[in-house]
Amino acid sequence: MSTLRAVVRREIALALRQKGDVLTPLFFFMIVASLFPLAVGPESQLLTRMAPGVIWVGALLAAMLSLQRMFAPDHADGSLEQFTLSSTPLTLIVLGKVVAHFLLAGLPLAVMAPVLGLQYGLEARSLAILAVSLLLGTPVLSLVGGVGAALTLGVRGAGVLLSLLTLPLYIPVLIFGAGAVEADAAGLGIQGHLSLMAALLVLAVFFVPFAITAALRIALE
Repeated sequence: MSTLRAVVRREIALALRQKGDVLTPLFFFMIVASLFPLAVGPESQLLTRMAPGVIWVGALLAAMLSLQRMFAPDHADGSLEQFTLSSTPLTLIVLGKVVAHFLLAGLPLAVMAPVLGLQYGLEARSLAILAVSLLLGTPVLSLVGGVGAALTLGVRGAGVLLSLLTLPLYIPVLIFGAGAVEADAAGLGIQGHLSLMAALLVLAVFFVPFAITAALRIALE
């Protein structure tokens, strides 16, 4: 755990040196979520119905903006090769990088989402469910996105390829996350949606770091 905390602190400290990389996804999320009410109009029922999908899609795209920097700086300066040669398991370092990405990208999005949901006329219960779904879903986005970032490491045009690889894998998280809010608004139970998202998170935490590690070793060969 001490090694994991050290990796997380290192990643956060390096990211805060370039605050633009941290703030850009948040501003993008805020702008995307705020433009839809201006384009659609003031019809409250329409805004309330489309709010979960719009906010979730905005959060998904915003989280993707910082994926490429998860491993690219360490690959460029040679730190990634040193990590693979060190006595510390590479899987543990990978997990620390994913946790740092969630703390810098996913957690702020989950905190901002209820505030942005107010402009869609969502009730307090819907805002709380939206925040919970994002707290469960954004770690999965970071983990799955880490696989794409590792596979495209050092590849020309990595940004476009990364989007093509990760977007199809994000679809289940998007469906269950937005569906939880919509199910509650329709008077249906939300336990199924949140339970499935929790199951996806548990599976991703256990298996995805090993997939990222294997992808990084392939990229370094």
